[in-house]
Amino acid sequence: MSSPATAPLAPRTLNRYARGYFAASFGLYLAVFTPAMVALSFKVKHIVSQDEATAALSLILSLGALSALVASPLAGRLSDRTMSRFGRRRPWILGGAVVALGALLLGGLTTSVPLLAFAWCAAQFAVNAAFAATNATLADQIPGVQRGKVTGMVGMTSPLAILGGTLVVNLVAADGLRFALPGLVAVGLAAWFVARLKDSPRTTRPAGRFSLRYFAGSFVFNPRRNPDFGWMWLTRFCAMFGYYGIAAYVPYFLSDTFGLDESGVARTMLYSNIAAAIAMIVSSPIAGALSDRIGKRRPFLAVAGLIMASALALMAFAPSVPFVIVAQGLLGLGVGAYFAVDLALGSQVLPNAADAAKDLGMLNVAAVLPQVLAPAIGTSVLAAGVAMGMGGYTLWFLLGSAACLLVGVTVYRIRALA
Repeated sequence: MSSPATAPLAPRTLNRYARGYFAASFGLYLAVFTPAMVALSFKVKHIVSQDEATAALSLILSLGALSALVASPLAGRLSDRTMSRFGRRRPWILGGAVVALGALLLGGLTTSVPLLAFAWCAAQFAVNAAFAATNATLADQIPGVQRGKVTGMVGMTSPLAILGGTLVVNLVAADGLRFALPGLVAVGLAAWFVARLKDSPRTTRPAGRFSLRYFAGSFVFNPRRNPDFGWMWLTRFCAMFGYYGIAAYVPYFLSDTFGLDESGVARTMLYSNIAAAIAMIVSSPIAGALSDRIGKRRPFLAVAGLIMASALALMAFAPSVPFVIVAQGLLGLGVGAYFAVDLALGSQVLPNAADAAKDLGMLNVAAVLPQVLAPAIGTSVLAAGVAMGMGGYTLWFLLGSAACLLVGVTVYRIRALA
């Protein structure tokens, strides 16, 4: 086990930490999901024509995901080396949230696609830098046997943030406020977590200089030397391709397939996210607590992948909007169980406790990379689906379903702490 925390914590101490971690995660997810899932697609349509919107959105999402791809391991490594008197993690958590707020303000106010792309890249970099430090606190402070309970709670933050972001888009018409309000919430909740966090300053200087070679090492790991970590990385990639990679196109799917206008899409997304949030709130804490109790993680991830694959297959052939909402609820059930156990298992197979934030950042790359790959191949997959006569979105959702099915294969290649 890679964490220096080994003795079980008292319930009061564990719950105090979990509440702060929950709050910070919710705020950061809200800041990134509100634009990514709904507001950004509407913002693009307010700048360019309908015909240009899909390509512009794909470009912006790809560039933003690339920014996040760099941020997670790099900020994680820098956090591991930070000598601040405020600790290794706190400056990155609060600083990332503040920078994200500024970037989101810019994105909400601009009327230029290039400037919107720049703002989204900056926001993605900042949020993922904050997440790298936030997630590292789990490995720093919580024993492996208690992490399922914590990650089970935190697994609920993603659907709640998506639901909260959808509510913002439904209740607020101005693009500036749609971007700024989530950023303000993120700063407030990050500050609250930082104020409660016991983050001891680093007392010894890091070994070696931060050279170009050391910088490049932030983005690689040796899967032969650390096979469990490698299989964990691939497992997360498959699951997140099916979830994050596919989800960005749901607003356009609703518009193109069912002829919904912007208010209809926003309303349907709200109902879908309510269904998903309810399902995730049920499945996430149960899966996390049960995985701690029985001491196994792999079965929960495999079943979660199967549920996610089933939901995406239903989306592929959805005949009506209510059917989409039901499928989104089923997807939430699987995603909730997955999130509850994924980080708990991932934090237990880290190659080196001294590089916890960097290695967790590398795991986050597995969640971000699908967000780069999906927009890059999205237009081609949609066109191929049309050419094959099955419909572009049908093929798109089936591709995500296949990726989720692979979770049940890759997760059983992890041998330690199963």
